[in-house]
Amino acid sequence: MQYSRFITLILIPFISFSAYCSASSRCPPWSPTRFEQEIDKLSSQLDGWDIEYHQRGNSQIDDGLYDSLREKHKFWQVCVKKVATEPVLPKSKALLLHPIAHTGLKKLPTQADVERWMKGRHKLWIQPKIDGIAVTLVYQQGHLISLLSRGDGQYGQDWTNKARTISAIPLQIPDVSARVILQGELFLLMNGHQQNASGGVNARSKVAGAMMRNSPSAPLPKMGIFIWEWPDGPEHMQARLQRLKEIGFPLTAEYTQAVNNFQQVSDWRNYWYQHPLPFATDGVVIRQQDEPEGRFWRNRPANWAVAWKYPLVRKDTEVVGIEISVGRSGKRSVVLLLEPITLDDKQVSRVSVGSPKKLKQWGIVIGDRVVVSLAGQGIPRLDEVVWRVALRDENPTLMEKTIENKQSDIFSCFELDTPCREQFLARLVWLSGPQGLNMSGFGPGTWKKLLDAQLFTSLTGWLSLSQDQLKTVPAVGEIQAGKLFAQIELSRQKSLLRWISALGFPAAGLKMIERLDWPKMQVMSAEQWQVGRGVGSKSAERIMRFIQHPSVIALIETLQQEQLPAFNSTGSLGDKID
Repeated sequence: MQYSRFITLILIPFISFSAYCSASSRCPPWSPTRFEQEIDKLSSQLDGWDIEYHQRGNSQIDDGLYDSLREKHKFWQVCVKKVATEPVLPKSKALLLHPIAHTGLKKLPTQADVERWMKGRHKLWIQPKIDGIAVTLVYQQGHLISLLSRGDGQYGQDWTNKARTISAIPLQIPDVSARVILQGELFLLMNGHQQNASGGVNARSKVAGAMMRNSPSAPLPKMGIFIWEWPDGPEHMQARLQRLKEIGFPLTAEYTQAVNNFQQVSDWRNYWYQHPLPFATDGVVIRQQDEPEGRFWRNRPANWAVAWKYPLVRKDTEVVGIEISVGRSGKRSVVLLLEPITLDDKQVSRVSVGSPKKLKQWGIVIGDRVVVSLAGQGIPRLDEVVWRVALRDENPTLMEKTIENKQSDIFSCFELDTPCREQFLARLVWLSGPQGLNMSGFGPGTWKKLLDAQLFTSLTGWLSLSQDQLKTVPAVGEIQAGKLFAQIELSRQKSLLRWISALGFPAAGLKMIERLDWPKMQVMSAEQWQVGRGVGSKSAERIMRFIQHPSVIALIETLQQEQLPAFNSTGSLGDKID
């Protein structure tokens, strides 16, 4: 059911304010002029989406994303101490008045909210929240005289002619009352749709598009109808369901269940989420049996029914920072820092963009709102930019970093200097890691402490550190200094294979080193390296560049002066890399 778009527009102020605060606890540090620009731009976009939705039945943005941006809009108004006014809903072009207004549904975001709403209420029922198009059916003395789209809840479009081609809608019912008014959901009829596996599959848009087409000859997709309201109908729910079944609307009875406590609500929600249904859904609706007379209904959220949506598989959030890092090979990676969100019980506060070039293609700046989902193995993935702030501030620090490191590659930063710090640190982390010397206790944090203490500037300079020097490093106590020094001493006995890998030797040639020593490696040609399995011409070229690179030669000479066994004639002996 597409209640959600309507609900957000008319939440009462004190409920809305709590939502704004949860969306962001701090107002942006903008000037009054900037706030005005951002609010005006977002207002214009929200108005455009409202017109598309309420006048044309076209949803251009996911309900959840729309709701989030609507909350952000109101929060910005609160930030500038401006009364968060409720938007005026656009009137449908086909101005046909609903005989009884369509109410909306307040969405309850958490289990605790649902439990609070249920407390003290009796005669509760639960239904699937079907993802379709809300409509009004009007029967007069048993004959269908009107099918109206929901529109803005007060006025809708006349779809009566199309009702004659939808077999699920009875043109006559066995009820000769002066007038029977039914409200329900026109949906795409599906075969065994499983929401948790397939999602919404754009079901609502297919129905909306078909109903909005003007061509009388265009065939309609197979549709169903689910009646969820009978204003002024039978007082008791059981009687209401039975009567709907008798007059041609059996689905309501099949998918309406009595609930007495929250656990039953949760069980039905999980069941419908995971089991095959004939329609797409996006949550459940919990409703009271007792309702006011239809003449009191208004096009705003009802107080006798609420929605509890399924967990979102993707969410939007604000970009609060942009980080760029340089790996040991000089490759630069960009990560967006996010206002934390929860996806599938996983808190997400960072998402990778890739390279600076990719960031430029995305055109993302701080303040933009992006949509994030979980890819394979629960890794956060950037899906889209849902909103761009009006003032496109570039990040000067990020740009400087990008320019500084544009020459970084696999042969740069064997020595420490200011532009090289990140790549140099990445080299150290690799050197001490499992593919290198496997030095326990030498993680990124330890290396940062040693670099901050300015005790060495070469990739192998740490070899000459004493235990006393290690003790002087801030936040490194005597016990830790002893353990680190022991690892340094152990590293001296590591094999040539581990040392060469630790220094960044191309991985394709590592297998061959098990049979070689350093002097033999120095005199091998590119053709000889290509004899190795998996070593092509490009890999051989990189191996030759590595061995002949002045920085590598200088490092090896230092290691030879330190009399490491790996670099004498038997240096190939020792442990292997898994």
